[in-house]
Amino acid sequence: MIRLVLAEDQAMVRGALAALLRLESDFDLVAEAGDGEAAWDAVRQQQPDLLITDIEMPRLTGLELAIRIKEAELTTRVVILTTFARSGYLRRALDAGVRGYLLKDAPSEQLAAALRQVHAGGRAIDPQLAVAAWGDDDPLSERERQVLRLAGEGVKSADIGERLHLSQGTVRNYLSEAIGKLGAENRIEAYRLARAKGWL
Repeated sequence: MIRLVLAEDQAMVRGALAALLRLESDFDLVAEAGDGEAAWDAVRQQQPDLLITDIEMPRLTGLELAIRIKEAELTTRVVILTTFARSGYLRRALDAGVRGYLLKDAPSEQLAAALRQVHAGGRAIDPQLAVAAWGDDDPLSERERQVLRLAGEGVKSADIGERLHLSQGTVRNYLSEAIGKLGAENRIEAYRLARAKGWL
């Protein structure tokens, strides 16, 4: 049996996916989670073969989850299942050790086959996205990405500094670097550009 944890913040989507996965005789869905922290807890407790996760989730993103799993040297393999067909996300996912990256509009039988492929030690990447991924390089450092994400969400520089343990001057420097690298006019435009490319 292939033991699975499913992380998806939209309850209806999570329920539909869980129902589909339970139709497969060789899948054992051992836990479901509605946010990233709950998924992380489930992975540590259940030690599943595979984690199927969305990217955009409260508390921890799917990419942050993948990084935690990689850093903790857990054997759980990560498969991203998302609506975001952005090459930047795929590049970051591969860097985080993700073994599968699939889009939610793919046929359900494709998901089952991909999960078996990843469990067997292979990779399962949406082919069109794989081609696009080698186009644009992400110019942002991880710290610039963190600062820009918070700034774009409306968090003030002082609060960003507090959250990330940085001085306000350092926060401004990171924002300035990110704005310059993206050729943007201001932090909001930089945030929009970076999100559109899948770099946040």
